[in-house]
Amino acid sequence: MRVLRRGDAGPDVAEIRSALATMELLPPVSEADGFGTFDVAVEQAVRAFQQRRGLTTDGVVGPATYRSLRGASFHLGSRLLSNMISSPMHGDDVFALQERLTELGYNAGRPDGGFGAQTEAALRNFQRDMGMVVDGMCGPETIRQLRQLSPRARGGRPVFLREQEQVRKAGPRLRGKRIVIDPGHGGDDLGVVAGGLREADISWDLARRLEGRMKATGMEALISRGPNHSPTEGERALFANEAGADLFLSLHNDGNPSTRAQGVASFHFGTGNGTTSTVGELLAGFIQREVAARTGLLDCRTHYKTWDIFTRTRCPAVRVEIGYLTNPDDNRRLSDAAFRDVVAEGILIAVKRLYLLGEGDQPTGTFTFADVLAHELAKAE
Repeated sequence: MRVLRRGDAGPDVAEIRSALATMELLPPVSEADGFGTFDVAVEQAVRAFQQRRGLTTDGVVGPATYRSLRGASFHLGSRLLSNMISSPMHGDDVFALQERLTELGYNAGRPDGGFGAQTEAALRNFQRDMGMVVDGMCGPETIRQLRQLSPRARGGRPVFLREQEQVRKAGPRLRGKRIVIDPGHGGDDLGVVAGGLREADISWDLARRLEGRMKATGMEALISRGPNHSPTEGERALFANEAGADLFLSLHNDGNPSTRAQGVASFHFGTGNGTTSTVGELLAGFIQREVAARTGLLDCRTHYKTWDIFTRTRCPAVRVEIGYLTNPDDNRRLSDAAFRDVVAEGILIAVKRLYLLGEGDQPTGTFTFADVLAHELAKAE
């Protein structure tokens, strides 16, 4: 479908208005409204929905928002669910299925509302254990079996508990850890352009600085794109998955029509209903605090999102928006190579703190690159 925004009209807008009305974000739509228009009220309702669902809050109905709006109309049992390669199924019913399988101890992967291969495998295992026909499809009989069993796990999401356990088992040393560094944009996609700086160039430079520091500690650092290439989010996630990455770090700068907008913000996977990547959330917090403390950038905190880069990567992923190029002060700082060195060091320290799990850690902003190297050497002896 086409992207819809304020001022648009037609049957697509009527569909959006109806979906928002069903969720009580708009008044009920009457026949007298006709197709209706995408007015201020609709834009505000779309923003409210996007914020609730962890989407980019821009008031525009693009592919991700439209898919989520349609998916919100489904509940578990309202349709037959299966892994359709040509037309993947998404919706709240798929999310509910993933959550239920996870509670019962089956590894359905990250609950993201998309019926993929891992969800199908978990469903087939469940059906096999229940002595059912193993067809990988969730129909009435499968739902009945799912609902009558007591969950095996409470007090945490097993898929994310597994993430935590992997970090614990990996140990405090950085050597051997495989990290994908993802500089945003690239190629013809320049990202935010302001004050003589281009986001694609800044993110690439930051990625190279971070790569050098990580390799010095013995980590295996991989950059997701070349200087003149701009992969899609799906391609970036696939790169990380095929590399078997332990962590995925996406580097960006922000922009805003208001020059007063400024600061650093970090993002991780989360749905807003208690489902969150605990390791991603922890790492985002470490990065946020380290970068804010070391640079003096305004702390815009951490936030959960359901962006494709989070739902498609199998490892914990974090995206960092480092300053606003449209803010004169942030722009001036980012133009300084020494400042970018400080940012790279802060991100590296945050990764180290993640693997330390509180053991021998130091207060925010005080751990140095030399400390990291000394710790790595001590652990090697």
